[in-house]
Amino acid sequence: MAYDVTLIPGDGTGPEIAEATRRVLDATGVQFNWDVQHAGIDEMERSGEVLPKATLDSVRRTKLGIKGPITTPIGKGFRSVNVALRKELELFACLRPCKKFQGVRSRFDKVDLVIVRENMEDLYAGIEFKRGTPEQAELIAEIERLNGAKIRSDSGITIKPISEFGSRRIVKFAFEYARNNNRHKVSAVHKANIQKFSDGLFLEVAQDVAKEYPEIEFNDVIVDNMCMQLVQKPEDYDVLVLPNLYGDILSDLGAGLIGGLGMAPGGNIGDGIAVFEPTHGSAPKYAGKNRINPLGMILSGVMMLRYLNEFDAADRLEKAIQDVIIEGKYVTYDMKPDRNDPTAVGTQEEADAIIRKMQGKE
Repeated sequence: MAYDVTLIPGDGTGPEIAEATRRVLDATGVQFNWDVQHAGIDEMERSGEVLPKATLDSVRRTKLGIKGPITTPIGKGFRSVNVALRKELELFACLRPCKKFQGVRSRFDKVDLVIVRENMEDLYAGIEFKRGTPEQAELIAEIERLNGAKIRSDSGITIKPISEFGSRRIVKFAFEYARNNNRHKVSAVHKANIQKFSDGLFLEVAQDVAKEYPEIEFNDVIVDNMCMQLVQKPEDYDVLVLPNLYGDILSDLGAGLIGGLGMAPGGNIGDGIAVFEPTHGSAPKYAGKNRINPLGMILSGVMMLRYLNEFDAADRLEKAIQDVIIEGKYVTYDMKPDRNDPTAVGTQEEADAIIRKMQGKE
């Protein structure tokens, strides 16, 4: 059986690591029919569309995608393609495993936790009001009328909606993931002590859902405390479930625990549809130089294999990655003890080494 998969190379260094990932996945022996589609800055320059309809239609058809990183301008230009893709396809759950591999430099030895981030609501819902607009002025007046709060007229405003429906859906996803993957603890992360009607609702729903899973330990942790806990004793945590913004921030913190964004895979999952992607950005200054570590996207491919129940292939690929890291010979510069080590290999050469390990050729 061959799986239809939409491959979105992305921009910057995305096409290089996407090609490395495609080759490694093909080498597992699992059959894929790749439908290559495009999105991002390069695509906007080609067609005038940052997220073409053809790309969305492809993912809707295949129900499965894997993508490279895409550049998002800071403070101007188009909104994040990643956020738009998740919203258009209702990919409500962002799954980000943070697993420490032997041989990767980190201050920690035992980290194996999973971050489950709600993708559709919170401050990323895109409900914003620009400073100095009539709509912003009207909103400020209405807020003062409704609850007496005075907001400066020179403020930009972002609305934070958190619903019972969205909270229940993501918390149930986290508990189901824990149940199906032999995980034993779920921690709800929030700021309900301050944001009582948004985060407070998230926490209330999480406590209610937890009653349906008595075999799984549950606790809740205030987000700032969780940041401290993770840098002191990450081994105490297993599955974290969070609203959108906190999930985004703690995903990078989790990546830092395991050696950096280059080792951080991710998946965005909805009802019967999923798109997998590395956590790191597109690093456009390195585009075309064959330098960037492809492991974040290759590990996202491991996640995709497990999503397809291709567990043997996923385990073989993960072991090959671990073996290449431990050997330390065919790894990119960032994986070397000295980042200036002249023996560091390029993106494609690291992929070649992983393929050889899977095939037993070295």
